[in-house]
Amino acid sequence: MPYRSQFIIIEDNLIDQFVIKKLLKKGLDVNPVYIANNGKEGMNWIQKNQNQSPLIILLDIQMPVMDGFEFLKEFDKLPEDVKEKIEIFVLSSTLDSDEIKKVKENKYVSDFWNKPFRLETLKSVFLEA
Repeated sequence: MPYRSQFIIIEDNLIDQFVIKKLLKKGLDVNPVYIANNGKEGMNWIQKNQNQSPLIILLDIQMPVMDGFEFLKEFDKLPEDVKEKIEIFVLSSTLDSDEIKKVKENKYVSDFWNKPFRLETLKSVFLEA
């Protein structure tokens, strides 16, 4: 049975996009999975599709054009009724403890996952909730 939420991957790395999309399809039977190459594309997609819900965002931190932190600042400006339908998980390979702390302290971020993350992580969060 397909997972009920829609997913958008906001990630600039094509290999990471491919791997995450495959994990979502294999582990949660999610289809389609939307892709945005940076925070600006992700924000544009959300604004055009804000009536679709619920939505789970898998957000990278370090990206060109608009990074994950800039995305979170723009996300804060969205209407409350849009934000309440969205759950954000930050995915990163960063080892910078300040960045990790900043992510974990953001009120819109549900969790921080190191890349690469495992299929079991997805299943434990989304299927056992």
